[in-house]
Amino acid sequence: MRTLIIARHGNTFRPGETPTRIGARTDLPLTEEERARGIGRYLLARGIKPTHILAAPLLRTRRTAELIALELNIAPSSVNIDPRFTEVDYGPDENKTEQEVILRLGRGAAITDGQNPDNLSLKQLETFGTRVMDLWNTQAVVPEDWLVNPQALMDTWQQLASEIAEDETFLCVSSNGVIRFAPVITGNYEAFCTEHDIKVPTGGVCIFTSENHNPWHCQVWGVKAFKNIS
Repeated sequence: MRTLIIARHGNTFRPGETPTRIGARTDLPLTEEERARGIGRYLLARGIKPTHILAAPLLRTRRTAELIALELNIAPSSVNIDPRFTEVDYGPDENKTEQEVILRLGRGAAITDGQNPDNLSLKQLETFGTRVMDLWNTQAVVPEDWLVNPQALMDTWQQLASEIAEDETFLCVSSNGVIRFAPVITGNYEAFCTEHDIKVPTGGVCIFTSENHNPWHCQVWGVKAFKNIS
């Protein structure tokens, strides 16, 4: 059986801090270790030990992978850095608060709808912007001006899946914007988006398996490992 484990990095903001949308150009370190270590303990409790560990090169993904390895009694030096899984670039919304992002997207969506955003209330702009973000979080529809190539990301996940041989278990640590495209390996991405919340939480784990090179099946999606260790 082939196994692909995908994990999202841990938290990069402390309690009480205002989070921002951090992408490929914002390299923040982890602010806690519990989520990363929880992923390792979650896998250990289920007898799952990766034969290969990949991590995107950003600090948050690299450190998460190293902490997972430590919990699994694997040398952190065995983590392979793979730039294919670096977080997406949020363009003009990089490192902006969610409110700022929604308002910018709301103005653009209003113009597309034939309305003058200057004549709209804050609440109306928020409604427009929220609709744009909802499409990103449910169907991976890329908002205007974000530097994201969905097909390229899907191709990357397909490529990784094809690299896994029988009896191998790959762990890939990446970020939310990239991970949401991974279910393409199941063969029916649209159906997956309908049935699941494709926004994986920090410290979340996804597990896919394939027997005898049959289509990949999702066993676990977006589980908060640090809360499901037993």
